[in-house]
Amino acid sequence: MAKKSITRRWLTNNFGIVVLILLVISVAMITSVQSYYYSSAQQYLVSKLNAVNGILTRYAEDAGTDLNTELRSTLERFSDKERMELMAIDYEGRIVLTSSGFSSNSLTNMPDYDSAMNNSNSYGYSMLHTENDEHIMAVTYPISAISSEFSAIRVVTSLEAIDHTVNGIALLIIGIAVAIILLLGGMGMYFMRSLIRPIREINASTEKFAKGDFSARINPRGEDEISELCVSINHMADALSNMEDMKNEFISSVSHELRTPLTAIKGWAETLNDVGVDSQTTQKGLRVIIGETERLSQMVEELLDFSRMQSGHFTLQQANMDVLAELGDAVLIYMERAKKDEIRIIYDEPEMLPFVFGDKSRIRQVFINIIDNAIKYSERGGLVEITADAPDEKSVRIVVKDHGCGIKASDLPKIKTKFYKPNHTRRGSGIGLAVADEIITMHGGTLDIASEEQVGTTVTITLPAEQGKSQS
Repeated sequence: MAKKSITRRWLTNNFGIVVLILLVISVAMITSVQSYYYSSAQQYLVSKLNAVNGILTRYAEDAGTDLNTELRSTLERFSDKERMELMAIDYEGRIVLTSSGFSSNSLTNMPDYDSAMNNSNSYGYSMLHTENDEHIMAVTYPISAISSEFSAIRVVTSLEAIDHTVNGIALLIIGIAVAIILLLGGMGMYFMRSLIRPIREINASTEKFAKGDFSARINPRGEDEISELCVSINHMADALSNMEDMKNEFISSVSHELRTPLTAIKGWAETLNDVGVDSQTTQKGLRVIIGETERLSQMVEELLDFSRMQSGHFTLQQANMDVLAELGDAVLIYMERAKKDEIRIIYDEPEMLPFVFGDKSRIRQVFINIIDNAIKYSERGGLVEITADAPDEKSVRIVVKDHGCGIKASDLPKIKTKFYKPNHTRRGSGIGLAVADEIITMHGGTLDIASEEQVGTTVTITLPAEQGKSQS
């Protein structure tokens, strides 16, 4: 199938319609000009006939005057004989007298005479070509009421000058129409090229994007909508490039994160498989295997949650829940590990908090992720502070604060972006915070992060409280 370009569609639709309209207007104007000139000529001939008829009528009223003699005299003295010819026609339809002095006794084709004679006391008009192919206009008026010898008087004039003028105006109108068409066509083609050039660049760039090459950029020209589109596509390319880099980094990070526990599990499994392993070594190996298995399970769960979120299948099983119970369980899980890493956890547990309508397993997952990060980014001998309160009757707030390495100011706006890892020296897949933020958002709450490099990070989780209900 032949490709239909925008230029061809514009030429076929918009430009074609404009050309058709101009042609119609040109034809209408030419027809109007021609009609105006012909009507003016006809009125002028009628006025001359009226003048001659008026003179003849006065002669006919004078009883002592020979009308036929006066008619011949009037034709001979006709003042406009240089521009037109005045004729007298007998009852047989022959031109017997003319202002030029030439007469013809033969019958001549005179549609105007036939029309006038068929409609008494009415003018007859015609435009025709002579034997010499001269274009003429003729007007006839019957005078049978005042003359017994002549049936009508007729005036004839050449239309060559009028046709020349009309043709000149027609050429002018056609020239103007052609000039307008050429001007519109030139402007249209220039405009279409100004549209098509960036569109082709956009098409070429997007084809590269589809193949995974995000290095191409489009140079915006001007400040119109096309330029805005080019800028937006460049921004999209930057975002896609960053996402591609983060994805590749994520794959590398996850591969490393999976390899480390698998290596530990395989190593200890091989050790325990040896004959003569003492019970103390066996217990230590089993603890490592169990711990690394739980770590793998947590990573897989994060990946599954992220996949569900991307596909829109992530759901919540919500009910009134005890936030303090879930937070306490999460703290308890990490107390032993924090001791091993020589990190102190201080948990200031309140006596009572309002209930929260939410999914307790998902909320606990968020607490575990935040506390895990706080421990992960703290140094040995560090401190993690956890508090929970209700700043007002409408919300519950949980704050987890560490005094670890902190986050760079440039990394902070992207910290909740999927796949993003600000610190590559610490373990993690880069999607935990993205999942946690999505879970809190689905509960109608907020997850805010404040951090200063080499000072520490504070994560504040705010959830809407159930009105009039509290937990102890």
